[in-house]
Amino acid sequence: MSVRTYSFGFIEGVAMSAQKMPRRRLHANLHASYQDPVQRLFNAIGTDSYIRPHRHLGARADEFLMAVRGVFTLVLFDDHGEVLECRRFGSDAHSSDADSLAVEIQACTWHTVLADEPGSVLFEVKAGPFDPNHAKSFAEWAPAEGGDAAMAYLNELRSIVGAHLACAE
Repeated sequence: MSVRTYSFGFIEGVAMSAQKMPRRRLHANLHASYQDPVQRLFNAIGTDSYIRPHRHLGARADEFLMAVRGVFTLVLFDDHGEVLECRRFGSDAHSSDADSLAVEIQACTWHTVLADEPGSVLFEVKAGPFDPNHAKSFAEWAPAEGGDAAMAYLNELRSIVGAHLACAE
């Protein structure tokens, strides 16, 4: 097949399925295998999903994120876990007060993404091949996913992000 299409219904299905997952997120890979030279996927993320701050190492480890549905905040950190910058991006900047539609994160940059609206879905693009055993370097200053410490950190991070965004206005 020379053309594949992805409907709004498909995106809705990924978003709804993510809410049933324990981590409140779900990848829908569009690439055929982890060996493909370009990795493309939809990533549905719930507002209560904690993505541990991490960075992608390597010369070809830049990451492109575009909001297909909803609003997100990209949070950038220094090496000690202090928030350096927050960027809101969304699928409809006119109604979401988002700064942009998409962001590109350079390799070796500590970051996380927060979903700011229920049912939010990203489109991600990164270089392949993909090795799940070496995909991310997790921040030691942030709790691992799962448990009360992670949720407490997520709530604290949302407060810090809110203050950053308020100061930027």
